Amino acid sequence: MRLLRKALTDGFCLLDLEARDLQVVFRETVAHLVTKGAVEAQHSGEVETALLGREKQGSTAIGHAVAIPHVYLDSVNKPTIVFIRLANPINLGAPDGIPTRFVFVLLGPPEAAAGHLDTLTTIARLMADEEFRYEAGETQHQQQLLSVLDHYTERTSHAEETELKEVSEGLTYTGRLFGGLKQDIARRRPYYIDDFREGLHSKCAASTLFLFFACLAPAVTFGGVMAIQTVGQIGAIEMIVASAFCGIVYALLSGQPLIILGGTGPLLVFTAILYRLCSDMAIPFLPCYAWVGLWTTGFLILLAVTEAGCLMRYFTRFTDEIFSALISLIFIYEAIRSLIHVFQELDIKKHHDTALLSLLLAGGTYLIAMNLSRFRRSDYLLPKMREFFADFGPAIALGSMTVVAVLLHEVYLDTLPSPDTFGTTSGRPWRVDLFEAPTWVRFAAAGPALLVALLVFLDQNITARLVNSPDHKLHKGEAYHLDLAIVGCLIGVCSLFGLPWLVAATVRSLNHVRSLATVEEVVSARGHTRDRIIHVRENRLTGLAIHLLIGLSLLLLSWLKVIPMAVLYGLFLFMGVVSMSGNQLFERLSLWLKDSDLYPVTHYIRRVPHWTIHKFTLLQVICLAILWLVKSSVIGILFPLFIALLVPVRLLAKRFFRPEHLAALDAEEEPDEEETHWAA
Repeated sequence: MRLLRKALTDGFCLLDLEARDLQVVFRETVAHLVTKGAVEAQHSGEVETALLGREKQGSTAIGHAVAIPHVYLDSVNKPTIVFIRLANPINLGAPDGIPTRFVFVLLGPPEAAAGHLDTLTTIARLMADEEFRYEAGETQHQQQLLSVLDHYTERTSHAEETELKEVSEGLTYTGRLFGGLKQDIARRRPYYIDDFREGLHSKCAASTLFLFFACLAPAVTFGGVMAIQTVGQIGAIEMIVASAFCGIVYALLSGQPLIILGGTGPLLVFTAILYRLCSDMAIPFLPCYAWVGLWTTGFLILLAVTEAGCLMRYFTRFTDEIFSALISLIFIYEAIRSLIHVFQELDIKKHHDTALLSLLLAGGTYLIAMNLSRFRRSDYLLPKMREFFADFGPAIALGSMTVVAVLLHEVYLDTLPSPDTFGTTSGRPWRVDLFEAPTWVRFAAAGPALLVALLVFLDQNITARLVNSPDHKLHKGEAYHLDLAIVGCLIGVCSLFGLPWLVAATVRSLNHVRSLATVEEVVSARGHTRDRIIHVRENRLTGLAIHLLIGLSLLLLSWLKVIPMAVLYGLFLFMGVVSMSGNQLFERLSLWLKDSDLYPVTHYIRRVPHWTIHKFTLLQVICLAILWLVKSSVIGILFPLFIALLVPVRLLAKRFFRPEHLAALDAEEEPDEEETHWAA
């Protein structure tokens, strides 16, 4: 590391070198060494020829976009390292199949060859760090590169201490009232200004456009369903207003701004049940709803100040995968069910051409978004253009399919059910009169509020666990207690104005993270490929912009009616499928259909017998099926209780699985040895 630091300090680096092959790279490198006095001009040809000759013996690309060409000659006086970052990656046949963007040229006299292996190991360890590779790829000049190296040294110096921690900082119990809240604020406060600076990037603009439609569509859809369930007491306008207001406040004040708040199925079910209960008992709905919401606020704030969020330490990858799979399947199911409904509800306006065009629009939206999201790995166009199409893929898909629908205006299509004017759905006043509720209701509301608080507590914190997963490489810290308190306060405000309650929306939040992620493709020894996140642009601007646009959509209600619902169904399908990526439950489920001799070489397959893996997966599938049945049944209001029961199920699994097998199958993140192994 000392030799590398000295080389960077002395200016032995070339950033964004324009080269299409190694011959150009070596020519420019040797020319740079001559100007720096490290190689005499009369020996430049000898050094260049030696480097090319070493490359002919075998590629020096070792993986992770890194190559380390090296030669040791009498004409070189002292050991030297030159760091080169290429403007465009070159395919040098690396073991992991990733094109090379970073080149470390090692030179020195013959006697320096003895230290070659140490230097090579140091560079390999350095470039194995995803955060360093990302930061090194973003630097603009030599001084920034040195800062990145210092940042890496600082991080890795505490690596051993970090690995010994069994519980993350955000879930560490202080034992003091407000202790967790204070720690959350102290942990996130130093990054507050940086959260806005990070948002000034084209990737954030693409994320905003994608998530705007991805959040607006369910807001209008949930609002429309809620209007039916509550006979117009709460509808689409209220849902849009709540989404905009809560989203803006949350983006500005929360500890984890990557979480997206939204309406969820369980809260919708609870609201519908509460309305029917009020109707049967002749109780005014909105005042009762408001009291339930206020009690819920009190319970959630109590949970936040007493550090109840620390209970999430008992939730593991086992529960996270099941919950994430459930939400993904709900999105996929609803998209497919809605398309089937189009075929079933043909009438005088809707003929088979309506059904066929709806299917084509939904399929087109899904395929365009999916293929463009993978376009960054394509061989076509320039890297920046590939990155643009990959980032803006969902927005391009939605826009292009909407244009197709407009051009084929002769065919009748259901469009986004946007109201014509701004105002409450039923024409009622915005503010709810709390004192219209009978006195006994004001206290009895605490009962159902306990269930709502439990549902919000679980939904919010499980989504936060999924967003804060180590696989996402977030580094600004967690804030479970602070975020729960903010959501609780927002529920109280919404209750006073008859607005729907919002909580962390799992699929939208995970898509928000992935839309801001820089990923690289990992190729296993058997050719299996997967995307690995190396950096996520953590910021507040995307969440703020998304919900500002949702608020501004209230001024463009008539324009929203142009967007066909079929296009949004395709977007829902895309979100559901993409959110399945990285969920090991689906990866292990696919093993049931594969030849066991061709299983991918993952950490759990190397450590756990195949039959044990299948038993563990079957247990998760059974839990997932039970959650689905409960959600769809008359006892749907008890859904949060069944989510909480996943914890004791996981604890009971210790009786049927060996501890070392559970440790591999339920690991918080993939072990380091899962990475590509490099050889000198």
